[in-house]
Amino acid sequence: MSDVTVSMQPDVDGFTRLAQAIRPLVSGHPQDSGIYPLAEGLDAFAARYLLIAMAEKTLDIQYYIWENDMSGQLLFSAVLEAARRGVRVRLLLDDNNTLGLDKTLSVLNSHPNIDVRLFNPFSFRTLRLLGYLTDFARLNRRMHNKSFTVDGEATIVGGRNVGDKYFGAGDEPLFSDLDVLAVGPVVEEVGDDFERYWQCRSVAPFSTVVDMEPGSEADIGLQEGWRENEQVKHYFTRLQESTFITRLESRTLPFIWASSRLLSDDPRKGLGRARTKNLLPQRLLSVIGRPQEQLDIISAYFVPTRAGVAQLLALVRRGVKIAILTNSLAANDVSVVHAGYAKWRKKLLRHGIALYELKPTSTPPGGVLHDRGLTGNSGSSLHAKTFSVDQKTVFIGSFNFDPRSAVLNTEMGLVIESGELANSIHQNLLVNLREHAWTLRLDERGKINWVEYPGEAEEVVHRHEPRTRFIQRLLVRLVWRLPIEWLL
Repeated sequence: MSDVTVSMQPDVDGFTRLAQAIRPLVSGHPQDSGIYPLAEGLDAFAARYLLIAMAEKTLDIQYYIWENDMSGQLLFSAVLEAARRGVRVRLLLDDNNTLGLDKTLSVLNSHPNIDVRLFNPFSFRTLRLLGYLTDFARLNRRMHNKSFTVDGEATIVGGRNVGDKYFGAGDEPLFSDLDVLAVGPVVEEVGDDFERYWQCRSVAPFSTVVDMEPGSEADIGLQEGWRENEQVKHYFTRLQESTFITRLESRTLPFIWASSRLLSDDPRKGLGRARTKNLLPQRLLSVIGRPQEQLDIISAYFVPTRAGVAQLLALVRRGVKIAILTNSLAANDVSVVHAGYAKWRKKLLRHGIALYELKPTSTPPGGVLHDRGLTGNSGSSLHAKTFSVDQKTVFIGSFNFDPRSAVLNTEMGLVIESGELANSIHQNLLVNLREHAWTLRLDERGKINWVEYPGEAEEVVHRHEPRTRFIQRLLVRLVWRLPIEWLL
């Protein structure tokens, strides 16, 4: 299998329902792409579900995680229904999070219009730890990309995986996340990038990895009775209230029209063979340039490293104001990753960088999030990965500001030249921080305080990380002294 891009995308004839809705808008902005932010979980699910229902030609879907929960099964069901009416479906999943999905994927892959492939697949399907022990260098590299492209006309790119916790569905806590629906020239870029991954050497056809007789559709929760579930019916009621498709077809969806481009890692990064100059962080720097006034960073996992801290402080010395929002320890599901951030907090604060840590959106059973290990699921309260530069340029995608995203995992995202979108992100950051995040500051002894504001003139100061246990804080302090930052 070659890493060379070969265009295998079928022609879309321009008469599809989606093309009729989108192309008149695109023709009025020939140099720009239309960007529609999907900040709310319900909107993000509705956009995917309803776009699948509109699909007439192709679905190209690429994800790091696809949960086998309510929203995941609803989308599996919608994909299967699309295939039944003749839509050609290509589903590319990272194999790190497909445990327990082999039967489901086998059923889908057995449909003549559905082709499933896996990125860096495990040889041991159940005891995957054995795979890490025998093939760690390869399996430690994952495909973190997220894209969802319909009929070559519209694409969704951003931070969300597929699962209840990403869409605010079911009983899962609602995560703070951000996707964008894009139309126009950037859609072709995303399609070409999908093709590049689909054919790369790190990807294997599902049938070559899993030798399993496909079961029936009833084996994957898609039977008719499943839709009678009260929770499912409640979510469909909410879904029917969405005006997304109506506004899309009436051409009243408020797109932001802006110069946009895709940045994506060379898929050979999955084998450790990508050139440094082709990695996403280096290309981001060349595309956006150096911030002159303001840099706002929102990242679920923020591990700046010594080199990253030096770059941030260099910007501060040039007069750039920097604000960073990441997860608090109480909201973070990977304690060792939090350690890679916590060790740098005092230095960043001393140099005037504003730090904010998101409060957990809910308290899980037992009061503590389940720690998901090094590769994690980014299953924390904050899951968005975005930054804005000088309130005129925005990056929205899968890239966390950590060594794993920079060096090990493949990543992607859109660079959008839009003052409107950048200013919106900046203003939302300022408005929401007071209520939803702790503000970090140093006291007169140089100790970190976590400050919250329950009222207009009221201030509550915490002397240690709020809503955490002593053992959690101790673990973080122990871990940040270990030489494992490159893994985080």
